[in-house]
Amino acid sequence: MSPPKPSRNFPSIAKCVGSSYESIAADLDGTLLVSSSSFPYFMLVAVEAGSLLRGLVLLLSLPLIIVSYFFISEAIGIQILIFISFSGLKIRDIELVSRAVLPRFYAADVRSDSFEVFDKCKRKVVVTANPTIMVEPFVKEFLGGDKVLGTEIEVNPKTKRATGFVKKPGVLVGKWKRLAISKEFGDEVPDLGIGDRKTDHDYMSICKEGYMVHRSKSATPVQLDRLKSRMIFHDGRLVQRPDPLNALLTYIWLPFGFVLSIIRVYFNLPLPERIVPYTYAMLGIKLVIRGNPPPPPSPGSPGNLYVCNHRTALDPIIIAIALGRKVSCVTYSVSRLSRFLSPIPAVALTRDRAADAARISSILEKGDLVVCPEGTTCREPYLLRFSALFAEMSDRIVPVAVNCKQSMFYGTTVRGVKFWDPYFFFMNPRPTYEVTFLDRLPEDMTCKAGGKSSIEVANYVQKVLGDVLGFERTGLTRKDKYMLLGGNDGKVESMYNAKK
Repeated sequence: MSPPKPSRNFPSIAKCVGSSYESIAADLDGTLLVSSSSFPYFMLVAVEAGSLLRGLVLLLSLPLIIVSYFFISEAIGIQILIFISFSGLKIRDIELVSRAVLPRFYAADVRSDSFEVFDKCKRKVVVTANPTIMVEPFVKEFLGGDKVLGTEIEVNPKTKRATGFVKKPGVLVGKWKRLAISKEFGDEVPDLGIGDRKTDHDYMSICKEGYMVHRSKSATPVQLDRLKSRMIFHDGRLVQRPDPLNALLTYIWLPFGFVLSIIRVYFNLPLPERIVPYTYAMLGIKLVIRGNPPPPPSPGSPGNLYVCNHRTALDPIIIAIALGRKVSCVTYSVSRLSRFLSPIPAVALTRDRAADAARISSILEKGDLVVCPEGTTCREPYLLRFSALFAEMSDRIVPVAVNCKQSMFYGTTVRGVKFWDPYFFFMNPRPTYEVTFLDRLPEDMTCKAGGKSSIEVANYVQKVLGDVLGFERTGLTRKDKYMLLGGNDGKVESMYNAKK
């Protein structure tokens, strides 16, 4: 290996005007990302793979981390971050958080000017002090990176848990980045090296060209559609990136929010649905109702089948409140306790098509029914594939578009305990639900009267709801979501086995 070139001043990334390069070595924090701080991402691992208590310990340790990072050494500061965030966690949990939670926050922070340079290159290598396990899924799937050279964490081979320490040579900073790049590229040094701090000069100096990514208030994040993958599915409870101020505000709000959510849930639980919109307003819950809700079915006639997109487990309950009367709903993967506490009748489906069809038909003979044919929730502005079973059950189909807004906590989860989903939704300071009732499907767009196939009807309803909400339609399913975020197919038994 050739000795490093002497440290020098590198030009700004703005002066990199080449149209294409063969290879690049790029730092992550402050270089490919706008923010130079990795604290929020360690906080996400601590909270989502660990617990709120672990996250609080990490937040309280921030002064020690800052002093160590700036006044002792960068490596020691990062080692403290790793120890508090990772120690004792299952590697499987860290991997799932890295795949299901972190990419959404990373993607929103990708710096446009450095990404454009990175994207020009054929062979893309990211070299970072962050643990490889944390950043590799995002770098490869969303940035198109070929390799991540990062800090390798130590794992107990018996328990498959992180020890909190790192493998030799330690945290990848300074000369260790240069050595890692030299080992990866051999005699063919990278065409480009980009970084944002003095400790990056070591590896930048062995590249054919080096450019600095300077901090700038005018630096802008790249448009999400420029990344290599779409952000459709993600998990985790936190809505906002937990930088120190957001994290502090979240922990201050947490006890008040929990008490408020208990009041919001149990105060409204016994009340008639027609009164709840008024109590919601009193308790800071914003409910927006649009369209013309159909009247209840007359005695002896079948009920309406309300078909809605799926945002949270509260969707059927909110529709009942908007209608001002009780309606039934059907559910998958919901516990008996949740069904018992539900203010509306909730019937569990079995995923056996014939048995489920019989149950739905029986409910419709007695009254109205709400179904969510996506089969699972989606947080982003996309609609998953609609199961066609509902179209065979009734011609009295009323599409209902639902959307919700959450500012602090998500009221859905894949890896977490679903029982707490409504409580997390109501822990938000000002949660909002929007319900739009559309016109009942014309007879010529139904199966029995119109002769349409069930798939045609399902696709039509999906299109109508997508047009109203401004959501993009997809062919993705519940299985796709759970395989990506939870490593299972979304069935109750699979989810239970995955957690063991």
